Amino acid sequence: MGFACGFVGLPNVGKSTLFNALCKGGAQAANFPFCTIDPNTGIVPVPDHRLDELAKMEHSAKIVPATLKFIDIAGLVEGASKGEGLGNQFLGHIRGVDAIAHVVRLFKDPDIVHVSADVNPAHDLELILTELMLADLDLLQNRLDRAAKQLRNADAETKAEFEIAEGFKKDLENGSIPHPDRTDPKVKKVIADLQLLTLMPAFVCANTDEETFKSFGKDDISKQLLATAEKHGFEVVPVCAKLEEELGQLDPEEAKVFLDDLGVKESGLERVIKTGYRLLDYITFFTAGPTESRAWTITRGMTAPEAAGKIHTDMQRGFIRMEVVSYEELLKHGSWNEAKLAGKLRIEGKDYVMQDGDSVFVRFAV
Repeated sequence: MGFACGFVGLPNVGKSTLFNALCKGGAQAANFPFCTIDPNTGIVPVPDHRLDELAKMEHSAKIVPATLKFIDIAGLVEGASKGEGLGNQFLGHIRGVDAIAHVVRLFKDPDIVHVSADVNPAHDLELILTELMLADLDLLQNRLDRAAKQLRNADAETKAEFEIAEGFKKDLENGSIPHPDRTDPKVKKVIADLQLLTLMPAFVCANTDEETFKSFGKDDISKQLLATAEKHGFEVVPVCAKLEEELGQLDPEEAKVFLDDLGVKESGLERVIKTGYRLLDYITFFTAGPTESRAWTITRGMTAPEAAGKIHTDMQRGFIRMEVVSYEELLKHGSWNEAKLAGKLRIEGKDYVMQDGDSVFVRFAV
């Protein structure tokens, strides 16, 4: 599994249509609020040309890519933090994902009613974030009130964690999403304990039509969206559902020509995946052979035994060593044995930190 990405946004911004286009799902899409009640889930393979090349080289009988789970969450409405719309049920669904895609509407369609009457993605993004900040404030206030009663007798570590949480609360009260130092172990612990919605990895998915896709970043509406997203520290990924549907019906060569004609290098799906991987600090390693070539998703900084554990827990428990060749060297020399003869195969131990593109063979005993 790669990661689970939840689509969050106001009703009638095209979340379900976009969901269907990206993962060829069967989510109901209609012109009324709360068409989606229970989250729809779709799983798509993560495109990676490196895996395809390795499979060709090894004449693999089977190719197993990493996968991405898309979750189409019901539309958020103003007052969701106070129970409006689907309220707490909606907010609970968000907590179950790894990353959030804030879907805002840029497409123009008079037949699809926008809940705010006007198409204003910058305003929609602010409304979404306000509801998430209010929900986090309520959670923080309750947690801090309980913790304050025991603070006098608490140890220094607990007091430090209380101060970190108070800092988050002050940011939210000022209308700002907290941007803590995630390299600090104490801060990381507090973030993990609180599970604040505003501290989840997130980006903005701008749902466009063909016209607004081509003019994105040049017209006033998209410029305002980009400025608002930048203020809150979000990257914006424009995606046109109609174009994604057309791409999904083409073979790889036809899709490449189609994208070249549009003047873009990657599909919306690929851009969404790359953005998510970057936000979550994920990398990919490979196992390849005649039986199967497979891509494995891990967090950057994982050691060799931890990565081996993703393949099978026995491999981590009985880890001896890992034989490693980078994808580039493996492709350059044409086979595992040739890379070994060229001195490009490395024997790595338990302290080895995995690198993106490593192709590995694990030695273990149980």
